[in-house]
Amino acid sequence: METNPNLIFELQYGIDTFYFLVCGALVMWMAAGFAMLEAGLVRAKNTTEILTKNVALFAVACTMYLVCGYELMYGGGYFLLETDNVSSMTDDAVTAVIEGSKAFNAGAEDSGLQYSGASDFFFQVVFVATAMSIVSGAVAERMKLWAFLAFAVVMTGVIYPMEGGWTWGEKPVFGLFELSYSDYAGSGIVHMAGAAAALAGVLLLGARKGKYGANGQVNAIPGANLPLATLGTFILWMGWFGFNGGSTLQLSGIGVANEVASVFVNTNAAASGGLIAALIVARIMFGKADLTMALNGALAGLVAITAEPADPTPLVATVIGAVGGVIVVFSIVALDKLKIDDPVGAISVHGVVGFFGVMVVPFTDADATFGGQLVGALTIFVWVFVTSLIVWTILKAVMGIRVSEEEEYEGVDLAECGMEAYPEFTRD
Repeated sequence: METNPNLIFELQYGIDTFYFLVCGALVMWMAAGFAMLEAGLVRAKNTTEILTKNVALFAVACTMYLVCGYELMYGGGYFLLETDNVSSMTDDAVTAVIEGSKAFNAGAEDSGLQYSGASDFFFQVVFVATAMSIVSGAVAERMKLWAFLAFAVVMTGVIYPMEGGWTWGEKPVFGLFELSYSDYAGSGIVHMAGAAAALAGVLLLGARKGKYGANGQVNAIPGANLPLATLGTFILWMGWFGFNGGSTLQLSGIGVANEVASVFVNTNAAASGGLIAALIVARIMFGKADLTMALNGALAGLVAITAEPADPTPLVATVIGAVGGVIVVFSIVALDKLKIDDPVGAISVHGVVGFFGVMVVPFTDADATFGGQLVGALTIFVWVFVTSLIVWTILKAVMGIRVSEEEEYEGVDLAECGMEAYPEFTRD
C-alpha cells in the first residue's frame, strides 16, 4: 500500500504546530509566575506598581517583537515556513516545503522541522517577555514605572533580538565572527541577558532607602506575601516545562518524543535539586529554613538546567540543579555585601546561575566546548550590559529613573498608580 506523503506531512505539521502553541502558552503563563513571585517579595505598598509593570511589559514585549524584534533576530525566516492551505498543495509542493524546512533547520532529528511559522513566532515572543520580566524584580520598589516601560521598548525591540540573532539566529556577531555556542533553551540567551540588563539598571538606580546601614550592615526588608511568592514559584516551575520542552522545536518522531520526555524529567529534577540544596545551605548559614532561599533555589535549578536539559541523566540534572541552588544562596549574600540591592534575587538566580548553566554544558554535551561557551556568554553579557547601561543613562538624564524619597517612603503604588493592592490594611 502506497503511503501518501501529503497526509504524513499534514499530520506531522499539525502535531508540531500544536506542540509549539501549547508550550508557548505554558511559557506565557510564566508571566503570571513572575508577577506573583515579585508581588509577594515586595512590600505591600509597592504591590500594585509591580503588577502593573509585569502585565505592561508583557504587552510591550509582544508588540515590539512583532514590529521589529523577530526581524532583527531571525530575518523573517519563519515566514518561509508558513504554509497555509496545506491540504490543497500538490505532492511536489509538499516535498519542496519539507526539504526547505530541513535546510532552514539543519541538524533537526527525525523527519525535519515543519510547523506553522506563526506558531514559531508565538513561541519566540513569550521568551522575550521572560527576559524582560527578570528586570522588573531587580529594580522593584524604587524605579519609575514609565522609565521602566521605556527601557522595555528598547530591550525587547533591539537589545535582546540582536544577541538572539547571534546565537539562535546563527548570525555573525556584527558581521565579524560566528559563535561556537550551545544554549538549548536560553540559560545565557534569555536568563543571563535579562540579569545583565537588570544589573545595569540597579547600579544606576541605587539601593532602596534603609537597605544598607552606614556601617555596612544589611537590613532585611521582608516581602509582604510569601504565600503569593510560593504560588509564583510553582507557576514558574510548571511553565518551565514549556520553556525547555518546547525548545526541542518538534514532537513528531520517536527520537524527538523521547527527548521531550527526558527534557521534562530533567527540568523537574534540577528544580528539586536546587530547592533542596538551597534549603540545606540556608539552614547551615542562617540557622533557619529560609523560604525565600528555597524558592530561589528551585528557580536557580531551573535556570542551571536550561542550557542543556536533554543530554544529562536525571541524577546528573539533579546535581546540576543542586549546584545552582548552592550558588544562588552565596550569590545573594555576596551581592548584599557589595550593596547591590536586588529585592527578589533576580540577578543571582538568572545571571550568576545562568552563567553557571552555560559553562556546565560541555560536561554533558560532547559537541560543546568550554572556550565556545565562555566566548558566547561574554558576548551576550557585554552586549546586553553595555547597551542597557547606555539606555538607562539616557533615561536617567531625560526623565529620571528613580522616584523621590517621599514617594518611595509612601509607596510607589500611590505615586505611580494611584491605588493600593491592600487598601484595607495599614501600609508598612
